[in-house]
Amino acid sequence: MGSPAGGTARHRSLADQLRSWSDDEVSRLLTLRPDLTTPPPHDFSQLASRAAVRSSLGRALDSLTRGELSVLDALVVASQTSDAELATMVNAEERYVTEAVAHLRGLALAWDSPEGLRALSGVADSLVGGTGAGVSGLRPRSSDAPPPEVVTERLGQVSEEARAMLDHVLANGGEATAGAARRTVRPEDAAGPVEELLARALLVPGRDDLLVVPGEVGLALRGGRTTLEPVDVPPGLATAERPARLTESAAAGAALELCRRTELLLEWWSTRPAAALRTGGLGVRELKATAAHLQLSELDTALVVETAHAAHLVATRADADGNPVWVPTDAFDAWLATDVAERWVTLARAWLASPRMPSLVGGRGADDKPWNALTPELASVLMPETRAMTLAALAEVPPGHSLAAGTGLPSLVTLLAWRRSRRPRSRADQVAWTVAEAAVIGVTGLDTLSSYGRALVAGEDPTPLLAALLPEPVDHVLIQADLTAVAPGPLETGIARSLQLVADVESRGAATVYRFSAGSLRRALDAGWTAAEVHAFLASVSRTPVPQPLTYLVDDAVRTFGQLRVGYAEAFVRSDDEAALAALAHHPKAASLGLRLIASTVMVSTTPVDLLLTRLRELGVAPVVEGPDGTVRVGRVDEVRARTPKARGSGQQEARHAAQVAAAVRALRAADAAARVRPAAAVSPAGALSALRDAIERRASVVIAFTDNQGVVGERVVEPFAVEGGQLTAHDRTADDVRTFAVHRISRVTPVPEGP
Repeated sequence: MGSPAGGTARHRSLADQLRSWSDDEVSRLLTLRPDLTTPPPHDFSQLASRAAVRSSLGRALDSLTRGELSVLDALVVASQTSDAELATMVNAEERYVTEAVAHLRGLALAWDSPEGLRALSGVADSLVGGTGAGVSGLRPRSSDAPPPEVVTERLGQVSEEARAMLDHVLANGGEATAGAARRTVRPEDAAGPVEELLARALLVPGRDDLLVVPGEVGLALRGGRTTLEPVDVPPGLATAERPARLTESAAAGAALELCRRTELLLEWWSTRPAAALRTGGLGVRELKATAAHLQLSELDTALVVETAHAAHLVATRADADGNPVWVPTDAFDAWLATDVAERWVTLARAWLASPRMPSLVGGRGADDKPWNALTPELASVLMPETRAMTLAALAEVPPGHSLAAGTGLPSLVTLLAWRRSRRPRSRADQVAWTVAEAAVIGVTGLDTLSSYGRALVAGEDPTPLLAALLPEPVDHVLIQADLTAVAPGPLETGIARSLQLVADVESRGAATVYRFSAGSLRRALDAGWTAAEVHAFLASVSRTPVPQPLTYLVDDAVRTFGQLRVGYAEAFVRSDDEAALAALAHHPKAASLGLRLIASTVMVSTTPVDLLLTRLRELGVAPVVEGPDGTVRVGRVDEVRARTPKARGSGQQEARHAAQVAAAVRALRAADAAARVRPAAAVSPAGALSALRDAIERRASVVIAFTDNQGVVGERVVEPFAVEGGQLTAHDRTADDVRTFAVHRISRVTPVPEGP
């Protein structure tokens, strides 16, 4: 939790404290609160003013742990105090409180006023919301609060029933309805527990006819501390012993499977692009077809598709008809050329940084519309943080242990809720999604972070660790007499792609089984292979002699290949084998093709060529396309590629933000030097806003030049309370009333001179 040096010097305002910081301390503030640099602040007064804006405060508070929020809440309850006194109010180790206060100073959520350490104005409202009580359930102490010994004495004067009622009200939010109790009553005239408490100011009137427990009373009831339980002890994880060998094997197997499924998906979409929805997503029908092709569930298929898209391996382009389709990008070919471990690292890093939520695919949103994969709306800016925090928590589990079954996941959700207790509401769902997705991606195995997964989370290169766990690629298969080939491990990429062309995958696992058939061999012939090339390939990849049945099958496929020739009439079918053509004309399933025999060796069809080819192959024949010159044309489908989207890596974003921070610090220092020769009064709306926020922090009075509805400019002496939504809420001394002023009508703000 490092922080700027501070805690001893006192400053007139937060802007003055920021001016006293070094460049490194200012840079750290702008890095931790990046919204303060957009747009770059003109000077330190504007920086301090922007730090107190409600939206910016909310983002800063969202980054705090529950313990840090409790320390900040204690500072709000104390109103203004010293570091030592604050440490006695927080139920935590003194060292933890010291580090938390330093971190709050570094975030400009607390600053050192002349009266003592103080929370930034607006923090109290952001913490308490609409209830008036902070995370501890206590309200801020009033400036005229009695000393603790007086409060303790009053607590000893009430009856047991009144004391029990007070404890109950404090434990349930610190608010209670007044009922018929009198608001103003002397202790000797009190009737009932409520009036006893009201008479001694242990309950005071609040908003909406409610009674509230003052902050000093709540502190006394809790022994001078804001909470009864320690706030510096994060919840633990429920773990169980699990052999590291099993978890590493499971994780590596999942990583290998992810790369294989991704390759299978993109090769399929290379020749059969998936239609894109008008919204840019992937339709339900396309997802179902893809899931059937990958032999995965639709939810896991959505994760594979989303991860490939996040890695810029998938993008949209227009097909021949101008319709958008999902196809692989140019980066897919480069990805295929790398080792399996490098492929996985590309996918895992893309998943870790992706804001996408593929686990929602198949569900329905608030408008009852289904969530589709790849739709732009299926994203959350909090998902990368949730994934990083979840994996970081799993990295704390010692080797040889994993999340316990049943209780492990709830304990993980509880831990992350402690580390980021303010956001989001869907934290539990996001953590559960991350754990499930990490198992499919291969980052974890059996709910345990793998060794290479730990390197990934730490920002190191996990490639060598994963490569050591993966089996070495093999360059051969074992062809058997039953027309199958067994690959005893993952095949080299080139051999695998060629083998998938001449054979069909029958089963996958540690050893992949391929089956040769007449249809698979015709697929290779359609792609332009010759009989000699098929025989040569089989002989080169087989460690065993090529069985005679497979040799005969190849020769038979080549002999029947091209007996029928399809041309353009709408289409014609020609064959030198009159018997084969006559058999086709009388085939019972060929009636819908519109075939008509016009010669002993020629027939015509009313079916288009591309459809006719498919239907004839379904009938068990092996036609080829014949060109106008009588030559055979190979019917191989061209692979389609889309342009790779321009990658915007996190490293580039961090470098860009670092440059913005450095430029902002230089501009702040230049403006600070120039401000020494400028008049103190604010003469612009932006300057007026900064001066007003500065006055709120100092709790000082100012003179404002305000233009009323008639266009008359007048001066008012006011005590600012809050600036929000373009409106100043302040106490107008002239009217002795609380009024609001439009900030854009304030042309000048001048501090009221201090002194007698």
